[in-house]
Amino acid sequence: MSGVVYVVAIGCVIWAVVAAVKIAVYMSRKGHKVSFLWLRLMILKYLHEYARVTREENGRVGPLFYHYVVPLNLALVLVILFVIFGRA
Repeated sequence: MSGVVYVVAIGCVIWAVVAAVKIAVYMSRKGHKVSFLWLRLMILKYLHEYARVTREENGRVGPLFYHYVVPLNLALVLVILFVIFGRA
């Protein structure tokens, strides 16, 4: 069972990384300066800019925002549950 939790958590992190790259590409295409070298450190800034830009364009936040936030939160919950309930 613990292996499944690890695989799902790692899958969630990979999902979030792909979403982060797609957000950076989207912001770059919209004319915002994006540094792919510093993406790990700047992703929260790009995430908030993405939310603002898509909200101005469509009236709501774009889907990539949730494709970044949801899997990271799910991975966090899985790891916390794994730590609390131990290695069964």
